[in-house]
Amino acid sequence: MKQLFSQLLLACLFAAVLPTAAWAEPKNTTPPVSAAVFWPADRVRPGEALPLAVVVEISEGFHINADARQIRSSDSFSPYPTKLAVADAHEGLHSEAPLYPPAELFKADYAAGGLMSFSGRTIIYVPVKFAAELASGAKTGLRLELDYQACTESQCLLPQKIELETALPVAAAGEAAAPTHQALFADYQTRRQGAAAGGGVNFAFLGWKFNINGASWAGMLLLLATAAFGGMLLNCTPCVLPLIPIKIISLSYAAKNRRQCFLLGAAMSLGVLAFWLALGGMIALVSGFSATNQLFQYPAFTVGVGLIIGIMALGMFDFFSLPLPEWLYLIHPEQDSLHGSFGLGILAAVLSTPCTAPFMGAAAAWAATQPPAATLSVFAAIGSGMAFPYLALSAAPHLVRKMPRTGPASLLIKQVMGLLMLAAAVYFIGAGAATLLATAEQPPSKLYWLPVMGCSLAAGGWLAWRTWRIASSRALKAVFMGLGGLMMAVSIYGAVHLTERGPTDWRHYSPAALAQAQADGKAALLVFTAEWCLNCKVLEQTVLDSPQIVKLLGQENFVPMKVDITGSNPPGRELLRKVGSLSIPLLVIYSRSGELIYKSDFYTAEELREAVSRAVN
Repeated sequence: MKQLFSQLLLACLFAAVLPTAAWAEPKNTTPPVSAAVFWPADRVRPGEALPLAVVVEISEGFHINADARQIRSSDSFSPYPTKLAVADAHEGLHSEAPLYPPAELFKADYAAGGLMSFSGRTIIYVPVKFAAELASGAKTGLRLELDYQACTESQCLLPQKIELETALPVAAAGEAAAPTHQALFADYQTRRQGAAAGGGVNFAFLGWKFNINGASWAGMLLLLATAAFGGMLLNCTPCVLPLIPIKIISLSYAAKNRRQCFLLGAAMSLGVLAFWLALGGMIALVSGFSATNQLFQYPAFTVGVGLIIGIMALGMFDFFSLPLPEWLYLIHPEQDSLHGSFGLGILAAVLSTPCTAPFMGAAAAWAATQPPAATLSVFAAIGSGMAFPYLALSAAPHLVRKMPRTGPASLLIKQVMGLLMLAAAVYFIGAGAATLLATAEQPPSKLYWLPVMGCSLAAGGWLAWRTWRIASSRALKAVFMGLGGLMMAVSIYGAVHLTERGPTDWRHYSPAALAQAQADGKAALLVFTAEWCLNCKVLEQTVLDSPQIVKLLGQENFVPMKVDITGSNPPGRELLRKVGSLSIPLLVIYSRSGELIYKSDFYTAEELREAVSRAVN
């Protein structure tokens, strides 16, 4: 009766303060939310501390509002926060504050700016300390209450309450506890460490770890500076590098006119910034869009990018004497115009999205869960950081004046860059086709790497041959013929190794496969990858395929898994979100007890050796 009265009272209150379109009675008797509790062991020793997992199952199409710390209100709607509380506990038990998962942004018709919410399987942890005085053989437990409000895109149901009870036997002296439900506790330590750090953003790079809390002005400024630095490092990724020589060539033609050179660089910088602001706006406001690389999940977009790069490659060979649609001239690399530079900046930013630079991924993942103003600020910082080198280069035209602008050397540079751009075009078109054909269970085809490496091989061969023919200096011949030979060798190596299965027996991720590995007491390494992620390929070839790492991954009590999100892979994307990232590359390692002990987007073989050793012992 007491519970019925409280629910009726809540209904009256919400009827008074909520818009009528925003709430409704359930249309059927099946509740959209259910919950259950689980312990990580079948018994507890006196004096031990254990986490309790409250697993909330939320039906498809529904979300529940986030907890009070992460919830977001608006002028049009005040959501009812999810709250897990210990209503009663046996003597000798002490519980700490619940550890909620990171909330996700949910776009709703009735809430401006969207809601912060939980969806699907949501796990809330409650750290529990058991007193040393507990009697052996007794049962001890607690009762919990879960208050929540379930919502869809068009309405919210009335708030509900679920009561949960659990009890755990106290182990006798010398009696061992058997682990249970280990997969449910995989994120416990990570979440507890985040709570101890006071929230904020956790950054990790080559073993260097630090946390920035954006709640204060000083913390927010430091976070924006870190995001900008990560954006600047995007220019060093293999996704963006092919465009940099094109811009240098473009600036070299205007180097004698300092004002024109600066304006071209500023226009390209504005193009970069405009794209990142647009991407931030999509993540903040568009339902279902939550990751910087999500555009490459759509094969039409990836193939379209490849076609644009291919047109630019043809422009490097002066094929633009043919009549073409007017819009194609916006991306002509020789167009010394403001709109041409602006378009080149947009393309550079687009090409950067498959890659992740150090510090940028964590900042973007945090920004996706914040109010629109904070989201746009972080993405503007990333864009500003990426654009800064182009602006700096245009402000110092003497750095590009020595670039040859006429004659055989200039023509050779354009031809080699055109062949490399053609390789990039084939890569994106091939990756788009692989995305279209890929499934979560089967790896995508890698045969498109053969024509990609063929174009690169032709670029290296042409550089070596033409240098031998036109260079007068022996030193220049040695340098550039050597560079051409190196390009050819790398191309042949890539054609062989990028199309083969590889030395490691990778298993393809599924929730059931990971749960089975953890139930068998095995450690697991999961690498998040995709065919359109060049950074992923670099790390796989240089680190994961190294002999010492291959040997470690082949241990009997260790399971290496690939989470390939080339195509539609909802379970893989959900795991990526749950481990606190929106971008790839990313690598995580779970110990034999199911604890997440390592996470990094840039790592070395030495780091992995140390982490794998901790995981299996």
